[in-house]
Amino acid sequence: MESCNNTGKKTKEATGATANETTQAAPQPAFDSATLSADPVFELKTTEGSMIIRLYSETPQHRDNFVKLASERFYDNILFHRVINGFMIQCGDPESRTAAAGQRLGSGGPGYTVPAEFVTGLTHKKGAIAAARTGDAVNPEKASSGSQFYIVHSPEACRQLDGNYTVFGEVTEGIEVIDKIASVPTGAADRPVKDVRIISILPVL
Repeated sequence: MESCNNTGKKTKEATGATANETTQAAPQPAFDSATLSADPVFELKTTEGSMIIRLYSETPQHRDNFVKLASERFYDNILFHRVINGFMIQCGDPESRTAAAGQRLGSGGPGYTVPAEFVTGLTHKKGAIAAARTGDAVNPEKASSGSQFYIVHSPEACRQLDGNYTVFGEVTEGIEVIDKIASVPTGAADRPVKDVRIISILPVL
């Protein structure tokens, strides 16, 4: 399904610093990932309310990638750029942080993909968290976007995605926030007319 995807474009490769560039120290992580459990729990705080999410140990590559990005505050201030009531709400495009009103989004990412991790029993139920990806024609391995993910609003509409998109977590509290975001007015390319942002994603210890 191409509607839960990004283009998979890679960012420019890093090159050595020139004489006119300064080397900056890596930012301090928001939390110590070594203290987290195998099925870590986070608070996903948005401008429409907070959700408690749990990541699955059965999908370790997706779990570890999400934890890494959250610890780097990668998701802070990112938009839910694609919202379809009765289907899903999608976010994770870093280009959305400073996007102009009406700007088309959905092609941004961290510059890499994550191998698919399909697990029997991890399905697109309401509140399921799954990785977006490009379509099969250009991505036959069904590799996931490095950062974009969606949260299921309607399991009936998402049933055909089982076994095609990696489900790696679920919302355990705050299901009503999914309903709230899914119901906001949208414009071109299903982008909310009024921005809905992630404020932070931090572990619940």
